[in-house]
Amino acid sequence: MSAQGTLRWRLVRRLVVLQIALLGALLLVLLGLSWWRGDALALETEDRVLDVLRDSVARTPDGGLALRRTPALAELRAEVPALWFSIHDMQGHWLSEGRVPPEFARIGHALDAVGQARLGWNLGDPARPTARVKRMDTAAGTVQIMTGPGGPLSARQLAKVALLTLAALGLPAAGLMALVTLLVTPLVVRRAMRGLDRAAADAARIEVDRRGVRLPTAQVPAEAVPLVDAVNAALARLDEGYTRRQRFLLDAAHELRTPIAILQARLEGLPAGAQRAPLLEDVARLATLAEQMLDAQRLSQQDAAFAVVDLIELAGQVAADLAPLVIAAGYTLALEAPAGAPALVHGDRAALERVLANLVQNALQHGGRRGAIRLRVLAPHSLEVADQGEGIAVADRERIFEPFHRLRPQAGGTGLGLHLVREIVQRHGARIAVRDEPGGGACFRIDFPPPAM
Repeated sequence: MSAQGTLRWRLVRRLVVLQIALLGALLLVLLGLSWWRGDALALETEDRVLDVLRDSVARTPDGGLALRRTPALAELRAEVPALWFSIHDMQGHWLSEGRVPPEFARIGHALDAVGQARLGWNLGDPARPTARVKRMDTAAGTVQIMTGPGGPLSARQLAKVALLTLAALGLPAAGLMALVTLLVTPLVVRRAMRGLDRAAADAARIEVDRRGVRLPTAQVPAEAVPLVDAVNAALARLDEGYTRRQRFLLDAAHELRTPIAILQARLEGLPAGAQRAPLLEDVARLATLAEQMLDAQRLSQQDAAFAVVDLIELAGQVAADLAPLVIAAGYTLALEAPAGAPALVHGDRAALERVLANLVQNALQHGGRRGAIRLRVLAPHSLEVADQGEGIAVADRERIFEPFHRLRPQAGGTGLGLHLVREIVQRHGARIAVRDEPGGGACFRIDFPPPAM
C-alpha cells in the first residue's frame, strides 16, 4: 500500500490543510480587528507619513527647517486633509502643519533622547488621538518627527501589510504546525490502531480447519468495533454453515456404506459373466467414494489416535482385501516385503489402510489394465505402490495431489483420492513422491519418519 493511501498520511494531509486554513482565517480576523481599531494598521500609514516627511525636509538659507514640495507630499496632503505633524531639530528649529493635538503640543523636547515611540492610551479609555515619534536622518540633518495616523490604507498598502504579516507570522507558524503534525500524527494513529493491527494479525491466522476463532475487540478503536463485530458475526455464520455441511456429508457417507456393501455382496454372489467384473469395479469405486467422504470428515476432526503400525502386516491386509478386485480387472497383484523384522511406524492404522487402498484404486484406474500392481515394503519404514501403465508426466506430479484434479477430464473417479492420500501422509509427518517405474508406469513412494522410542 502506498503512503498516500494509508490512514496516517491521509490524516496528515487533511490536518495540515485544516491548520493552514484556520491560520489564514485567524490572520484575516486579526487584520480586520486591527483595521477596525485603527492601531496595528495605523503603523503602516504612520510609517508612510514619516517616510514622506523625511524625504521632504530641507534647510532654509537662514538654517531653519522647511518642506520641499515633492509629489509624494502633495499626494499625502490630498489624501489626508487632517494631516498634522511637528518637526524639530536639536538646535531648536521647529516646523509644524495642521492641528497638533494639545496633548502632544506640550511635549516639546521631552522626547529628544528617544529614538522612536508610539503615544496612545490605555485599553478602555475614551477615544483620543494617537501619535508617532521618530528620530530620522534627513537632508537637513537629524530631526525628530511627530505625526498622527496618515489616513486609510490603500489597496496596495493593505496587500503589503497582509504579505508582511503572512511572512512574519503565518508562514513560520504554518511550517511549525505542519512539522509537528507530520511527526506526531503517525505516532498517534499507530498507537490508536494497535488493537486493529492485532485483530488483523489474528484474522490472517484463521484457517479452514480452525473454527470458532473470533477477532478481539478489547483494544480496537470504537470506530472500527462495528466492522470487527460484523466480521465475527460472519465467521460465526460460516462456522455454522460448515458444521451443517460436514454433518450432512458424514451422515450421507455413513448411509451410503450399507447399501453399497449389500450391492457388492449380491454382485459377488452372481455367477461369472461378462458384466460381473465391470459391475464389481463400479461398486468398488462407489465404496471408495464413500470412504473418501468419511476420510475428509475424519481429517477435519483431527481426533485420530496414533499407535505402532507394522507396514508389512498393513500391506498384506490391503493386498488380501483388494486382490479379487485387482485380478478381476485384468491385473496381477504382487506384495514385496523383507523377511524377518517388522517395519514399524507410528500412525493411524485405519487411515494408512485407506492410503494404500486409494493408491491401489488409482493404479487400477490408470494402469492400462495390463501387467502387475506391486505393493512394496522397503526397510526400514517406506511403502511403494507401482503399476505398469503410461506413467505420470513430471509437470503433473504435483498437480495430481490437488483436490478434484484429473489427468484426463474423461477419466473416472472424483479426483479426491490422491489429495486425501497426501493429507493423511502429511498428518503422519511423512512424505509422498511420484517417480517413473522401471519398465514403464508410475510408482508412488511414501517415506515415514522413524517411530519415537
